[in-house]
Amino acid sequence: MKDKILTDRKTLLKPVKRVVIKAGSGMLTGSEGLNTKVINSLSTEICGLWENGIEVVLVSSGAIASGLKKLGLTKRPKSISKKQATAAVGQSSLMMAYEKAFSRCGKTVAQILITRDDFNNRRRYLNARNTIFTLLSWEITPIINENDTVAFDEIKFGDNDNLSAMVANMTEAHLLINLTDMDGLFNKDPRTHEDAKLISVVEKINSDVIRCAGTDPGDLGTGGMASKIKAARKVTLRGIPAIIANGRRPGVLNGIFRGEATGTLFLPQENALCGRKHWIAFSKASRGRLVIDRGAAEAIRRNGKSLLPSGIREVMGNFARGDSVIVLDNNKKEIAVGMANYSSDEIKKIMGLKTSEVESVLGHKDDDEVIHRDNLAITAGIADGDLKC
Repeated sequence: MKDKILTDRKTLLKPVKRVVIKAGSGMLTGSEGLNTKVINSLSTEICGLWENGIEVVLVSSGAIASGLKKLGLTKRPKSISKKQATAAVGQSSLMMAYEKAFSRCGKTVAQILITRDDFNNRRRYLNARNTIFTLLSWEITPIINENDTVAFDEIKFGDNDNLSAMVANMTEAHLLINLTDMDGLFNKDPRTHEDAKLISVVEKINSDVIRCAGTDPGDLGTGGMASKIKAARKVTLRGIPAIIANGRRPGVLNGIFRGEATGTLFLPQENALCGRKHWIAFSKASRGRLVIDRGAAEAIRRNGKSLLPSGIREVMGNFARGDSVIVLDNNKKEIAVGMANYSSDEIKKIMGLKTSEVESVLGHKDDDEVIHRDNLAITAGIADGDLKC
């Protein structure tokens, strides 16, 4: 079995020419602040990947953790403003450490700070994408982090695991490697169970796999293993394999690309979502929810139909035309995510009506559909690994 896994990994990773590597706070920092030994080792290995013809995008945590040391703080601040200020102090040290580390092997790095809004707006999304592609063409390693100093929601709810998945999809990467301070995904929490066993390969991310993931983050990080599983799910549904491995192990990246059974490998799904629908489902932040009746749910799930006004029973939240909304069935379970052709106020007026009645109620009719099927990504069954396009 071990030889089969090694062979499969070699075959799977052989075509990789672009990789997104996420480095977590747990591996990059310690009680004394930034761990320069780990950063130097990681940078050297990334330089080696470039020499082997593999483009690398690095998503790096560590700004807040680095700022804590510079400010003499022992715990992450609780208030948003203090977290933002700590990130601002630490980000410069983080980039300086990378500058020095990469310069040792003659490589240049570039800092890119991104917020969720950069993914919500299609034009800004494409601009960021083009900037990254330009840097890669110059053989410069983009180092990406959330712009913690201005991104309120990202500090409170987000993490760089999620960002790394978004960047992997944005850049059409061939692999996502999530480096942490753990060896991978275990069947139990290894911190509390001595008999915990490492899971080498995950074919589909289903409810059993999700239950294996702990939700508690490390002392310096914002995510836990659960957030890493969610990130892996997002990329595997795009057809991109993912690996979670211990970034503190010397030579971890070299081992991965040699095909060694390092960490946990998440296999890509065969029926991948197209780029635009994946962006709608996972990158564009949802602003509201629509509850639809049984008939509309069946039409969407089984037949790939658009959502019409007649099938809508409830509107939740305030959103504008073009915003992303979650579609719920009559049991209020998520079945899809789509871009609305009408605002929440407009939909409240026309829900339950026939398409022919829309213009008389609103005074205009921009579209027959509330959500057109081309802008509708079916998400029902994704948690159990069953993708329905």
